[in-house]
Amino acid sequence: MTQTSPASIRRIAMLSVHTCPLAMLGGKKTGGMNVYVRDFSRELSRQGIQVDVFTRSQDDCVPRVGHDLGENGRVIHIVAGPQKPIPVADVQNYQDEFIQGVLDFAGAANIQYDLIHSHYWLSGLVAEKLREVWRIPIIHMFHTLGHMKNRIALDDSQRAPKSRIDGEKHVMDIADRLIIATPAEEAQFQWLYGADMRKVVTIPPGVDLERFHPIPPQVAKKRVNINPTHQNIVFAGRIEPLKGIDTLLRAMALIQKCRPEAVKNVCVAIIGGDPWAPNQDVEMARLQTMRQELGIHDLVTFIGAKDQNVLPNHYAAAEMVVMPSHYESFGMVALEAMAMGTPVIASEVGGLAFLIQDGVNGFHVPSRDPEALAERIYDLLTNAQCRQQMGTQARISAQQYAWPKIAARMLRVYEKMVAEAQGVGDWVIT
Repeated sequence: MTQTSPASIRRIAMLSVHTCPLAMLGGKKTGGMNVYVRDFSRELSRQGIQVDVFTRSQDDCVPRVGHDLGENGRVIHIVAGPQKPIPVADVQNYQDEFIQGVLDFAGAANIQYDLIHSHYWLSGLVAEKLREVWRIPIIHMFHTLGHMKNRIALDDSQRAPKSRIDGEKHVMDIADRLIIATPAEEAQFQWLYGADMRKVVTIPPGVDLERFHPIPPQVAKKRVNINPTHQNIVFAGRIEPLKGIDTLLRAMALIQKCRPEAVKNVCVAIIGGDPWAPNQDVEMARLQTMRQELGIHDLVTFIGAKDQNVLPNHYAAAEMVVMPSHYESFGMVALEAMAMGTPVIASEVGGLAFLIQDGVNGFHVPSRDPEALAERIYDLLTNAQCRQQMGTQARISAQQYAWPKIAARMLRVYEKMVAEAQGVGDWVIT
């Protein structure tokens, strides 16, 4: 039967242990998951639900409790280990300290949560221990999977450790519900991890259409200091090998060599990382060296990580956004660019294969194929009508991912979980 009166959801404990949802995007471990946790929590807050996001403190100058998620949302920084960025692999060493910090915070304020929503496998391990005390359900989302990272790794330095693979399998076993972003993850959960598919619910991430909406290109170019007569190509994301930035650099070198007139007044902006850091990140250094060797130093610019408040201007100022990734569970950058009305060229991998409709709201290209990417970049650079049509379709496609719609779907899952925990009755998720 279908229950007619939903279980009341009042307060959620959101776990993002290893990375803060308020962190600057494009850093080494900040990307789509940060955006997801932040914007989803804000939407729940707008709907009157109390949301506490627990994350490890990485800066003793940041307030312990931040109120950046709306009237009903908080980010709570738990002291666990050194208050500075540490390798993700080291975060687990401070798991017990983090768990105790969460319990102390909730206990001091006599807070009772309806459920735990954890993100990334480390948070799932924390959620398991909190459930032992709080006796409430766990809903979990991985965002990325170690097995999939290993499938595209070129050497051991890029592979996920066995501890992560084992941890992911354990979280799949103990969680009450598992959220996946696209149907592509169903096969990954089933065949790579042997997950209980009865737990799995497909709900994609959303996009904030109030922040990401069309801006006149000339206005946006002025805001980000781009010559209004020049064309702009944008990559935005973490600077790491699986993002395929080297494929983009090779594609631009091919265009410059074979069709130099097409890139005479073109700039490629790489958003992410810190290109000026004294102790240069290995991948950033490799890409900058490659840029020199390919002779595209004047064509490609590394402009560092950007606050999400200025990203819309970069997307709007671009003729296209390029995502040459080898693996993406979803592709938040693509969705944000689409919401701006900017066409996207993306590798046909993971969630990007579902988000982008080839030839309609963007283009697909094979992963690690600079020749194919160069052809599609050239097509969009030289065909304004195609860019406009795809941009319009991209904006239309993005409407279905508005956060209020996505949050409504998630709340139905929340209600079902709480109802089951309370023994209310049978439910149907729609």
